[in-house]
Amino acid sequence: MGVESGKAERKFINLEEKTVSNTMTNAKTSGAEPSNSKILEVRNLKTYFYTHEGVVKAVDGVSFDLRAGETLGIVGETGSGKSVTALSILDLIPKPPGKIVNGEVIFDGKDLLKMTTRELQKYRGNRISFIFQDPMTSLNPVFTIGNQLMEAIITHRKMERKEAIRECIRLLSMVGIPEPERRLYSYPHEFSGGMRQRVMIAMAIANSPSVLIADEPTTALDVTIQAQILELIDKLKTKTKSSVILITHDLGVIAKYANRVMVMYAGKPVEFSTVDNIYYKPLHPYTMGLMGSISRLDEVEKGKLKSIRGVPPSLIDLPPGCAFHVRCEYTRDYCKKETPPLVEIEKGHFVSCYRAKEFKNGSFKDNKQ
Repeated sequence: MGVESGKAERKFINLEEKTVSNTMTNAKTSGAEPSNSKILEVRNLKTYFYTHEGVVKAVDGVSFDLRAGETLGIVGETGSGKSVTALSILDLIPKPPGKIVNGEVIFDGKDLLKMTTRELQKYRGNRISFIFQDPMTSLNPVFTIGNQLMEAIITHRKMERKEAIRECIRLLSMVGIPEPERRLYSYPHEFSGGMRQRVMIAMAIANSPSVLIADEPTTALDVTIQAQILELIDKLKTKTKSSVILITHDLGVIAKYANRVMVMYAGKPVEFSTVDNIYYKPLHPYTMGLMGSISRLDEVEKGKLKSIRGVPPSLIDLPPGCAFHVRCEYTRDYCKKETPPLVEIEKGHFVSCYRAKEFKNGSFKDNKQ
């Protein structure tokens, strides 16, 4: 899966993205181009949750790699397995009911999933950091911001307290917290939502991680603050020379910041390629549906936005064959029998669909059902 810079104009836009940029041209804001060296590899990852109703196959055979210096976007509807995939990388799944039943997560030549909890502590918040969705539930309400920020610094960098305090002030200043010397002693409830998320970012970059996982980092923030947080993450990625896994529902955000994109549906990747291929040459009906649901600036005639019919299937009782076939307008009988493998249709463009070559050649147009 090669990495391309994705320099073509990004003309997809939605209401939230207007605050990020008035146009979608020159989408990459970071100065450094990603390299071809793999910093993280996930192979055949499967994470299940064992409930009274049945086994929830939240992640069922996910494989991808993250390149040095790149931003990898992961998109999909709620319940597609995006967040569980990210949590599984650092084995943060609640046990029980969750369990990682198969797979490898290779980082620095080692399989993180085979490590003990004590061994993983050397990587969590140090080499690989996480920005969670809701900072209010991630920050401890009875400890000051400074205490919580210092914990990771003292644990991993073995600093003296006075030196750690100076480092905390520097980090808070870096993420745009005003009066960091004073706010260091404030509690989470004394910060706004945007400021709390900035604190979470400061914690995530405290030890200059190689990989930064941002799991919908702008959830519950207003549109203006969303733009500021995303710009901050992108700038800090360049400054700290890290790679980013960006999980979001916002396709405009992906267009602006991502180099490659993995589209997930029902716990599996259904399409994986550069951001240009995903936006301009989607080859999976689900990806086509996502692209058809957002406005485009390059359309001469504006029509009604399309929606994907039906709802996502239950992960406890998935339909046979391709999980998307019950919602797909191009489905055939063979789609209902076996799950299509993720195959490379063209260089760097992987698709899990039996009809992907037809879509690539344009011969599917008269075959709708």
